[in-house]
Amino acid sequence: MFPAAALLSFSLLAIARAQQVGTQMAEVHPKLSWSTCSTGGSCTTNAGTVVLDANWRWLHTTTGYTNCYTGNTWDTSLCPDPTTCAANCALDGADYSGTYGITTTGNSLKLNFVTSGANKNVGSRVYLMANGDTEYEEFQLLNKEFTFDVDVSNLGCGLNGALYFSEMDADGGLSRFPTNKAGAKYGTGYCDSQCPRDLKFINGLANTVGWDGDANSANSGTGDNGSCCNEMDVWEANQVSTAFTPHPCSVSGQTLCTGEDCANPDRYSGVCDPDGCDFNSFRMGDTSFYGEGKTVDTSKPFTVVTQFLTSDNTTTGTLSEIRRLYVQGGKVIQNSNTAIAGIDTANSITENFCTQQKTVFGDTNSFENHGGLKAMGQSFAKGVVLVMSVWDDYAANMLWLDSDYPTDADASSPGVARGTCATTSGVPADVESTEASNSVTFSNIKFGPIGST
Repeated sequence: MFPAAALLSFSLLAIARAQQVGTQMAEVHPKLSWSTCSTGGSCTTNAGTVVLDANWRWLHTTTGYTNCYTGNTWDTSLCPDPTTCAANCALDGADYSGTYGITTTGNSLKLNFVTSGANKNVGSRVYLMANGDTEYEEFQLLNKEFTFDVDVSNLGCGLNGALYFSEMDADGGLSRFPTNKAGAKYGTGYCDSQCPRDLKFINGLANTVGWDGDANSANSGTGDNGSCCNEMDVWEANQVSTAFTPHPCSVSGQTLCTGEDCANPDRYSGVCDPDGCDFNSFRMGDTSFYGEGKTVDTSKPFTVVTQFLTSDNTTTGTLSEIRRLYVQGGKVIQNSNTAIAGIDTANSITENFCTQQKTVFGDTNSFENHGGLKAMGQSFAKGVVLVMSVWDDYAANMLWLDSDYPTDADASSPGVARGTCATTSGVPADVESTEASNSVTFSNIKFGPIGST
């Protein structure tokens, strides 16, 4: 995900989050089946579930109902320091459909953008669970392909229905951090390549030190600490634009950061690559490929296939290429080709593509500086967690995905135009009102060897 502060947009208004376990509501994970496939195309159905991220959950005293965090401010009497806060405060079970607008049916997951009930909820983030309630499903992606169906027909400018992988602990940090009593069952342990500092708890302790309420949001803020890890954005998209983007890091697994390691204040000083090496068809010169009525018609559902190829075509080789295919109306659609002077014709992500793209666009090559595809592949070999979310962007209004960005650059310069949305679009206050009923639906997830899904 692109902006360093983008995750500030995730918010559950008027209620907050924790690491102990509350007892006010039972935690029942919505069921979501998915398939494991073998060479030849034979697939087996897995009885999976999803879990809501801890950052959305109600945070209250372990002995009652008093909020530990209200608006964008901690209760300093309950949370005078990170350790005391972790002892005093508990996160509770979730009303997935009623409060968060998260529903599942069979192999289909729908995420509503805004849900209005007793409290107004904006966006959500969920993880695929392994069998049982205690661990996230982990995927080893090398020499494999990952496939899903998606419906973005009801997802407008400024919104992002994302499906991606993060190198989180399978148990949510439960075994590594004794003050984390909730674990994966309650959606703890998030990390990504932006090293987000808006997380209320990191490594089992409250992120209260240096906490500063966000001026643009009544419900979010940032602390001194962030949570970093390798991230593979398989799918970031709305009706207008889409991108797939590997983001390598120079650390292994979920890692707490402070100061410059969090890319604060310098975007490129951190331990992770914040920009990644993105393939956005519009940005790469084909403006007729993706969108309503285009080659991939976003007014209708379609299938997305992503292949993670290795140099020797084995599951232990070095990641060498990330390839994209689409299927719609019974037709296999090859990804669009690049059409930018100075970049070789290509329709996949390789080291050569990334190097040429950074040079032609004049972008900082933090991708190479953090190990490129080789580092990304090492993360895939260890195992990564599947994340699905819908969000708006308080940092850059999602313009990096679907409009001209930076907005003060010449739109005709290579790499600036990324979609047809206006540069005035995507303001969270606007989209949370006018696009409140928007949603994204992911379904029919499959995973297996190349060509199996």
